[in-house]
Amino acid sequence: MDSIAHIRKKDKQVQTVEQHLLEAKELAEEYGEKLGIRHVTGLAGLLHDLGKYTTQFRDYIFKAVHHPDYAPRRGSVDHSTAGGRLLYEYFHKPDQPFYMMLAEIVGNAIFSHHSYLKDFITPDLESDFLKRAEKPLDEFEQTKQRFFDQVMDVQTFQVYVGRAVDELETFLRSKSVFSFEKKMSFLTKFVFSALIDADRTNTCLFEEQQTTVHFINSQSLWSVYYDRLMLEIQSFANDTKINKLRNYLSEQCEDFAAKSSGIYTLSIPTGGGKTLTSLRYALKHAKLHHKQRILYILPYTTIIEQNAATVRDILQDPANILEHHSNVIIDEKDDEQKDGVTDALTLSKDNWDSPIIFTTIVQFLNVFYAYGTRNIRRLHQLSNAVLIFDEVQKVPTHCISLFNEALNFLKTYARASIVLCTATQPALDFVEQKLDINSDGELVKQLPAIVEAFKRVNIVDNATEKSWSSEQLADFVFERMKHVDSVLVILNTKTVVKRLYELLKDQSLDIPIFHLSTAMCAAHRKDILEQMRDYLDQKKKVICISSQLVEAGVDISFSCVIRSLAGLDSIAQAAGRCNRHGERVIGDVYIIDHEEENLNHNSLKEIRIGKEVAKRILIDRKQRQVAHDDLLSPRSMNRYFQEFYEELKNDLNYSIDVQGSKKEMTELLFASRTTSSYYNSYRNEKKVAFPLVLPHSYGTAAKHFRVIDNQTTSVIVPYGDGSDIIAELSGGSTIDRLSQWLQRAQTYTVELFEYEKQQLMQNGGIISYDDKIFVLKDAAYNKSYGVDVQNDTVSGSLFG
Repeated sequence: MDSIAHIRKKDKQVQTVEQHLLEAKELAEEYGEKLGIRHVTGLAGLLHDLGKYTTQFRDYIFKAVHHPDYAPRRGSVDHSTAGGRLLYEYFHKPDQPFYMMLAEIVGNAIFSHHSYLKDFITPDLESDFLKRAEKPLDEFEQTKQRFFDQVMDVQTFQVYVGRAVDELETFLRSKSVFSFEKKMSFLTKFVFSALIDADRTNTCLFEEQQTTVHFINSQSLWSVYYDRLMLEIQSFANDTKINKLRNYLSEQCEDFAAKSSGIYTLSIPTGGGKTLTSLRYALKHAKLHHKQRILYILPYTTIIEQNAATVRDILQDPANILEHHSNVIIDEKDDEQKDGVTDALTLSKDNWDSPIIFTTIVQFLNVFYAYGTRNIRRLHQLSNAVLIFDEVQKVPTHCISLFNEALNFLKTYARASIVLCTATQPALDFVEQKLDINSDGELVKQLPAIVEAFKRVNIVDNATEKSWSSEQLADFVFERMKHVDSVLVILNTKTVVKRLYELLKDQSLDIPIFHLSTAMCAAHRKDILEQMRDYLDQKKKVICISSQLVEAGVDISFSCVIRSLAGLDSIAQAAGRCNRHGERVIGDVYIIDHEEENLNHNSLKEIRIGKEVAKRILIDRKQRQVAHDDLLSPRSMNRYFQEFYEELKNDLNYSIDVQGSKKEMTELLFASRTTSSYYNSYRNEKKVAFPLVLPHSYGTAAKHFRVIDNQTTSVIVPYGDGSDIIAELSGGSTIDRLSQWLQRAQTYTVELFEYEKQQLMQNGGIISYDDKIFVLKDAAYNKSYGVDVQNDTVSGSLFG
């Protein structure tokens, strides 16, 4: 009887279990080599689908493909347990601790490869891992025998496992700032990532009738890219003070690139040319130190397509530059039912294998901590990479400890080089879970002098004397327009942004007024920014009303900026949109306190706290009559962040409610046996020692993890090429073509809160494909505002 791992949809050809296991092993070994654990990850690939050797599974998949009307219920045959069960039975022995740990790490990955990592111990003091490891299995003895007969004989298998144990011991005995438990936690996730990618990639190759993976030779690209970048940099004028400073900073970063991997800071003031300067560092460093890829990671509130477009234009290789804004495909909570019956959406490739990637902090953190298999599949790709975090101060406060630990892991074990870019460096070494920044890690020398040289704005405090209504603010905008060509207003909520925009439109017939919001897709915002730049370049009158998304990563310069009171970091970023290129001697940035902004919702807590801390500092400066000091100096910023984190110290470790009990995410993921409350409760209540080495609760933590407090769903919108993408997705496609279209869809998506999605579903404004991909109908997208949850849009002009 031939085994069956998969049956190809188009021609009903069979991939045998032994073919799939051995080919997945080879891929997983290649991924694991990055951490020196090729046999550990290879072992996961070798055993993950062992359960497909049963006659039950063969009968199930044959009927599911050839006789679907008579097939057993999908997911009714367990194929994910046998491989982990074999490891547990053979090697989980108390007298062999490293074999025990190997069985737990690799076994968990195998048990979980169609869902997510199991809890070693649950809040109910049970063990999801042990339930699988000790689960009775039909045909288990026959399954093991078939594996040893057809895949790898017993002696060779024992040798292979021995090599995996040696690698594990070497990894765990290495000296670092990491505790044993943190090492094990991140190692488990890395092995899981390598297995998921190896399994999905091999299945995709079979389905697409390909034999090998095309790995891009990044080393051959870095030199080409570097030469193209230098041609661009050398073409820049060196005739102004700002341009001379930018060139000076760029040269410093090139010199710094020779240093080995680590965590460094790049504290270039706004307008200092961070994008190209950091790219120069990244390309030179990748070339010298043989890095595989470069990732730009930006805030979830920013517009990443601008930086990506700039880099694409310079490097002239768009096919190898990926923009990944969001997961267009909804990651299934549990896809145990994918037993050998492949589908294009599950196999579509978004595993971050491009040489240069632009993505968001949300996507980065999801890779390490979110539930499901689609996010964590990308984790191993972060090894031996250069990671540029732009506007790192935007990392949500409740995620800071988890963020720090992820970066520490990438630096210590994954040979990643990490640069934290911002004009306002947060005090990430002030928190309990400190970031292991290299000593003397600032790329810029003589930083205070550089900051002073870049000063181009005057901060005007209009926030401590009174609060402002929308009507008063509208009058102030028009008053300022009598003296300047352009005004940018940045407010804290979409509601007041829209209200001010409508007030200004009603009063102005001759000044173009633009609106920017996260309710618009990236392509829409890009078009609006290009139109505004035309007005700005020609010194024509223009007004823009925006949420804070315009603050980070947007190269645009207004004569005057008005910023609703927020944290000093936000004020500094807003100031970076004023007189950005030194067009004037000095530009004015007005801080106002908008009375109509409702910041009481929990999702706006950080903005509220930042506003309160900033207001204290402003009042203190006024009382001490030190207003002449630079509000945005490194000293002021350091004070701000220390007070800000002190106000939010109870949130830094990501506290969650688990069955009515408050738990910190760091405990669920990194606790030792002595510090784990679940472990101690298990021992006290059951009067026996917990039988596993690891006490972590990965599944529970992941199910509670949200970078943004309010869960959002990506929806493809019918703006520009978005309409063509929607038509392509609805028509069905091959895996390869679908992957290409999904990459294109990144700039035509908008994130919807759950209440917005539900309202659109109720009024018929949204369509779902298998509850995986959501698309917006034409009537629910407005040319001025973006998504219209009322679905009663009358298409309007871009400005009144």
